[in-house]
Amino acid sequence: MTAWFGDPVLPGFRPDPSVCRVGADYYLVTSSFEWFPGLPVFHSRDLVNWRRLGSALDRASQLDLDGCGPSRGLFAPTIRHHDGVFHLVCTLMDGPGHFVVTATDPAGPWSEPHWLDGEGFDPSLFFDDAPDDGDGRAWFTAARVLDEAAGRTEIWMREYLPRERRLTGPEHVLWSGSRPGARWPEAPHLYKIDGTYLLLTAEGGTDVDHSVVAARADLVTGPYKGAPGNPVLPPAEGPVTCTGHADLVQTPDGDWRAVLLGVRPGSAIGRETFLCRIIWDDGWPVFTPVVHTGRHGPLHDDFATLSADWSTLRTPPARFWTTGDGLRLRLRPERLGERTSPSLVARPQEQPDCDVSTELHFTPAARGEEAGLAVVLDDDRHLLLLRTAEGLSLRHGPEVLAGVPVPPGPIRLGVRIRGFRHTFAHAAPGGAWQELTTVEAAFLTPQFTSVQLGLYATSNGRPSTNQALFTWFDLAYPRTSAPGPDFSP
Repeated sequence: MTAWFGDPVLPGFRPDPSVCRVGADYYLVTSSFEWFPGLPVFHSRDLVNWRRLGSALDRASQLDLDGCGPSRGLFAPTIRHHDGVFHLVCTLMDGPGHFVVTATDPAGPWSEPHWLDGEGFDPSLFFDDAPDDGDGRAWFTAARVLDEAAGRTEIWMREYLPRERRLTGPEHVLWSGSRPGARWPEAPHLYKIDGTYLLLTAEGGTDVDHSVVAARADLVTGPYKGAPGNPVLPPAEGPVTCTGHADLVQTPDGDWRAVLLGVRPGSAIGRETFLCRIIWDDGWPVFTPVVHTGRHGPLHDDFATLSADWSTLRTPPARFWTTGDGLRLRLRPERLGERTSPSLVARPQEQPDCDVSTELHFTPAARGEEAGLAVVLDDDRHLLLLRTAEGLSLRHGPEVLAGVPVPPGPIRLGVRIRGFRHTFAHAAPGGAWQELTTVEAAFLTPQFTSVQLGLYATSNGRPSTNQALFTWFDLAYPRTSAPGPDFSP
């Protein structure tokens, strides 16, 4: 494998990738769980360099995440293209379940959800258009739990009617694992290659035992026989672990690639999108090793607009921000730590080591009004560096970790992140940074989601007309030249 296939190709919070190709263009979606907008959509011409197009679920009418718990919400989408239309299936956990949205332009707008029958999670679509099939039928697959304690699941399938956006006909059980007692067969995708149907699934759970297994059949309904060397991608060790949940795509030149999730241990960035080359051995896919190159660059945002890379926690009932002269957040009674949508905008942490800083213009008008910098894994696990009526306060949930009085006026807030070691600091505009404290934040270890870096404001349960202005947001990485919070003496 060449270094050109270094990964991750989409760093940060980009789990459960699915990809399709239309001509020379590739389109990819990932899970988004409780974050809004839902289901980010990306475009590439080479599978390595990706550009965010937007999100498939960007309207409150499409997606209600009210009350959604951490690591719930939108699980494992699949994107496919058929007859000029993009079909995207996903599951809203703790909601109505499976659904499909469609669009003729992957940048949107996407349709309102069409809800689909059936149990489970990790849905996928397969359009069987091969001439020798004779009927051009489409199929919906998903995983469902049989015994959660034992991790026993099975893959089931029903016919999908693309024009009507619904399922029909009998149900077929395709697969229950590569061996007796297999744990968590999930993430099914079907392909037809050289006249044979290939079923690709994940197995072992999404932690260190995560793997990819393959099975084949002469008929789309089975029976499926597993690869003699299963798993075709075994549990990974080294700089990238937890690899699995793969989706295959063929290039215009006839080569094959796979996008899949993986984790770089020792940090809070969680599951990311990686790329593998696929070669074939007796008709079975062989995955080349996943290699990490650490490609990254700095970011400076002065909030002329709010780009698609920023998200809110759950679906906001109304817009609470404005842009143009910086980012203004309206103080609202909602607060981080509740199952609501607080005045928080955030973007994924994309590298294990980074420096984050912002400039805040905010004067609390009453006790309880506060605003500042947020490092957020979920409702219950986050670090907040906030300007309050008493000064600066660093908190982990309700616990105050450090505090210091500060004079009125604009203030810069920063955090230097090295793995799970978080050093917080503050400065007057143009002044030297002053360290507040360092927190060993192993409690930010993710499972399904990952740490988001954001800006936050709240009036803590009371009505308010106050606003907090953030004039810019900087994100820099070691060895880059972008300005960041240099906390050295």
